[in-house]
Amino acid sequence: MRILVIYCHPVETSYNAALHAEVVRNLRAAGHEVDDCDLYAEDFNPVLSREERLGYHEVPSNRLPVQGYVDRLLKAEAVVFCFPTWCFGMPAMLKGFFDRVLMPGVAFDISDPQNVKPSLTHIKRISAVVTYGRARWTAMLMGDPPRKSITRYLRLLTGGKARVDYHAYYHMNVATPTRLEAFKTRVGQTMARFA
Repeated sequence: MRILVIYCHPVETSYNAALHAEVVRNLRAAGHEVDDCDLYAEDFNPVLSREERLGYHEVPSNRLPVQGYVDRLLKAEAVVFCFPTWCFGMPAMLKGFFDRVLMPGVAFDISDPQNVKPSLTHIKRISAVVTYGRARWTAMLMGDPPRKSITRYLRLLTGGKARVDYHAYYHMNVATPTRLEAFKTRVGQTMARFA
């Protein structure tokens, strides 16, 4: 399977970096073709410019500023996200990826505004490996926007056909090495069985 891994964390020694490495290693070991997209390492610009916003609905010229990322997404059969939750949301870099790449003519067809159609119907599988600083109940109290973005919004863009799984480690603020290692091991095992 062709899998686009979208990783977003600025620190190469972080726990998220270790999770990302575990994801990529196990997917490749399972025989998948992995396109590893590290947004920070690739210096992705998350800012939707004035010009991009003005041309947002101009398909297909709207994709020109991010054509390489669009091509990678359209080539993928599955997408795996790996990121931390900050302030109960995804990092600005990743949010910018959503804003700039998941656009008309790529993620959805808005030629008939009364009947918007999903365009990521080639994506069969979506997965996410996400960390949270706080306990799960606080994320739930806030509506857990990252979980909804992955499990609801992205699935909607596939026409509701993609299988979605969400692996969350809550309460990093009180994490122990044993629990962190156990979660990383579970993530690796899940990626080794990815299908």
